[in-house]
Amino acid sequence: MRTNVSDLLVTAIAPAVWGSTYIVTTEFLPNFSPMTVAMLRALPAGLLLLLFARQLPRGIWWARILLLGALNISFFLSMLFISAYRLPGGVAATVASTQPLMVVFLAYAILASPIRMVSVLAALVGAAGVALLVLTPSAALDATGIIAGLAGAAAMACGTVLSRKWQPPVSLLAFTAWQLTAGGLLLVPVVLVFEPAIPVPTMSNLLGLTWLGLVGAALTYVLWFRGITRLAPSVVSTLLLLSPVTAVLLGWLLLGQMLTALQIAGVLFVIGSIWLGQRTNPHLDRQKGKCA
Repeated sequence: MRTNVSDLLVTAIAPAVWGSTYIVTTEFLPNFSPMTVAMLRALPAGLLLLLFARQLPRGIWWARILLLGALNISFFLSMLFISAYRLPGGVAATVASTQPLMVVFLAYAILASPIRMVSVLAALVGAAGVALLVLTPSAALDATGIIAGLAGAAAMACGTVLSRKWQPPVSLLAFTAWQLTAGGLLLVPVVLVFEPAIPVPTMSNLLGLTWLGLVGAALTYVLWFRGITRLAPSVVSTLLLLSPVTAVLLGWLLLGQMLTALQIAGVLFVIGSIWLGQRTNPHLDRQKGKCA
């Protein structure tokens, strides 16, 4: 049985929107530091959703949410920004594109999901597509940046698989609120200790933060975690490759950046990767992977 197309399209909205992060940050928040933006993106959105959900974790879920919030939000974003600042954007995106391959093997280890060669092939095709899309011949390498990029990809890969394994006993709204709030709170001490003071926001800054928080976090993470409960982890992870596609297309449409033949080929590779990855991945059994 093939993946439900409607679930695939709804889940794809999240990484497509996340692809707007670069242009929104550079155009609307140029005077903000990276960790500050990450914290302001996650914490207010989490608290807002928490007001609607009106539920707090209980028992073992406190520990699980702290771990998931760290993996999916705070640690992932921290490593992502370290990688982005130490590596050219193309190299950072290419390193991050290894995540779908990591998910295939983590799902085998944690969920006992079989390793399908087509899933491995889809992940490799997707990584090649991202490389064609964003990598330049003059790209420089930095060991720390590469390690940070791989660590960030591994963190979210693990968070994706564990989010599937630990089916929440609450609504998706509450589950998303918990993770965004936990991830945002874990970033607060990092911002207070290592980041400069938050500048007085302008109207442009407020618009950027509103987009990143309400749309780029509150809405998209609900859709993302919904997808994790309905689709195989290997299918969900390939959708993340849409983020660099969106970033490049927005740069072309809004900033007048060039779009080369290789980049167009990269877009087609990514689309092919998503198509290939979902061809033989059935709907996940609702009972499979539930916590004991």
